[in-house]
Amino acid sequence: MKMDQELFKLKPIASLTMADQVETQLRDYIIKRSIRPGDAIPKEMEIAEALGVSRNVVREALSRLRMLGMIESRKKRGMILTQPDVMKGLERILHPNMLDMNVRKELFELRIVLEIGLGDLLFRRKTPEHLQQLDAIVERERRASTAIERVRCEVDFHSTLYEMAGNETLKRFQTILMPVFEYVVEYESKLEHTSVGSVTHADLVKILHGNKPEEFPNAMRQHLLPHLEHL
Repeated sequence: MKMDQELFKLKPIASLTMADQVETQLRDYIIKRSIRPGDAIPKEMEIAEALGVSRNVVREALSRLRMLGMIESRKKRGMILTQPDVMKGLERILHPNMLDMNVRKELFELRIVLEIGLGDLLFRRKTPEHLQQLDAIVERERRASTAIERVRCEVDFHSTLYEMAGNETLKRFQTILMPVFEYVVEYESKLEHTSVGSVTHADLVKILHGNKPEEFPNAMRQHLLPHLEHL
């Protein structure tokens, strides 16, 4: 079997080099060869020979790529490149109890940026059913008599906006950030003095019922920015 010549163009690594350097070179190889999901990648022995390292080092590097969902083994085909689940790693680590205050603040800021930019998608994809859902949440919020009920309305309102946007990646990212969002809202509900945004959920829904998408970004900005005061 003829060896892939491109494999030998990678720079050899000393036998005691850490596996992360092998991983880096394998990533470079995949990119340079324009390998696509479903394509086979070289065998362990071929990689070890090309890089001048032991198979154990190569095996560790491949294990890392496998954990990231980048490769998998197939019968009669060996290892192939797969479509990685880019959100999977984030789902495992993004929980408030595992993050310090600064990281929680930055993630909440990221969420604010995302929601300010949702307007165009919302106006393109809104349906009467979505607007009815938002109206119902606003009414629930108006009738809410406890902090817990208001927190639930806050979470439900913003979750519905992501559903309206109709972008699966955004929806998944919103789900990942949800524990941070809930943490911030619940924290605020325990404060004696909380800032109330100049724009309410009812105001946002009124804009969504209309036909002026240019009004949405600034309104959402005014609605969300007071949260930052409590982070």
